[in-house]
Amino acid sequence: MSKFRIIASHTFLNKAKSKTFIITTILTLAMILIVGNIQSIIDVFADNGKNKVAVIDESQAFYPLLEKSMAGNEDIQLSKYEASMGEAKEAVADGKYKALLELKMNDEKLPEATFYAKNIASSSIQEDLEKQVQDVKTAIATQQAGIDQETVQKIYQPAVFQKVALDKSAKTEEELNQARGIVYVMLFILYMAVMIYGQIIATDVATEKSSRVMEIIISSVSPITHMFAKITGIALLGLSQIVLIAAMGYAMISLKKDELVGGVFEFFGIQNASPKIFVYAIVFFLLGFLLYATLAAMLGSLVSRVEEAGQMVMPMTLLVVAAFMISMFGIGMPDSGFVTICSFIPFFSPMVMFLRIGMLDVAFWQVGLSLIILIATIALMAWIGARVYRGGVLMYGRSSSLKDIRKAFQLTKNE
Repeated sequence: MSKFRIIASHTFLNKAKSKTFIITTILTLAMILIVGNIQSIIDVFADNGKNKVAVIDESQAFYPLLEKSMAGNEDIQLSKYEASMGEAKEAVADGKYKALLELKMNDEKLPEATFYAKNIASSSIQEDLEKQVQDVKTAIATQQAGIDQETVQKIYQPAVFQKVALDKSAKTEEELNQARGIVYVMLFILYMAVMIYGQIIATDVATEKSSRVMEIIISSVSPITHMFAKITGIALLGLSQIVLIAAMGYAMISLKKDELVGGVFEFFGIQNASPKIFVYAIVFFLLGFLLYATLAAMLGSLVSRVEEAGQMVMPMTLLVVAAFMISMFGIGMPDSGFVTICSFIPFFSPMVMFLRIGMLDVAFWQVGLSLIILIATIALMAWIGARVYRGGVLMYGRSSSLKDIRKAFQLTKNE
């Protein structure tokens, strides 16, 4: 046990002291700090005044209606421009006005508008103006047709559309919205953790092989002890980074909770989420990480050079991407048969089964069966991985094919 602890702690401390880990962690924490204060940063650089828009109304009939329609808009200030179009365009070019709106009356005595600005990349102003001009046109057209405004409002008023689940155990729309945010976060964390730290595990094993120190280690420590000590060290490294990031995120949420209520804070479902979903998130995260970490260590043991590790772990990367893509599809259709089947496939279940738990009321036996299959697969991968690892760490020379697994097994048998 002391050898396991020594290897795990050495792996953890060696990686934690590396410049890459320190810089990555600092940049991530800084990004969270910036995102948490993004509104304040925007306010510092933003022009808090209204966007002034010059309006030339050739008909002299539409501007009062448009001004009345824009009365509640806090971002745009209309100004009737009495000079020529040329002068108005120059005023926009000189920055006196944000934009110019030209109103004309067509043959049907309805408004037509032309929008002028330095550039039309920022669509918020033109979208607001377009909507308001459309409202003015609708009001005039209905008046010409003899339809009163109350009737028009009833026509355009959204229909009442309620969603009611007949199954008493089914989740409500509010519960689904809360779960959806947590599922998104969990999926991205697991995806990034496996992609980043799985690569680190494979690279670390390949690095030790390239330095020829592996023969000495294997002669004094069993392969399975060395493999899981490596996995534990990297896992602790990853968990430490995730805890730091989560602590910074929680601190920002706590400081900005009054601003986030009803927005991002509510979207991610942290306010009223069930503790059960967090427990499942931790369980599936740890099991999923352990499964892919074992596979990464096994594949990393087959290569002799660090630059070959990326190519060797490509099949694992494709599995992670596939699991992530299925989960993204499943968020929209969590009750589909395809998603249900994938939730029992061990390489997909950490993401897909957690998705189903978050979005649906999944029977406990299904969750239990998925966990049993996942744990059994991890045990099987550990057994296979230990044998491949024992032979693989003693294989040198160019290696870029999964056929080398058979060679590693052969070396183990010959010992």
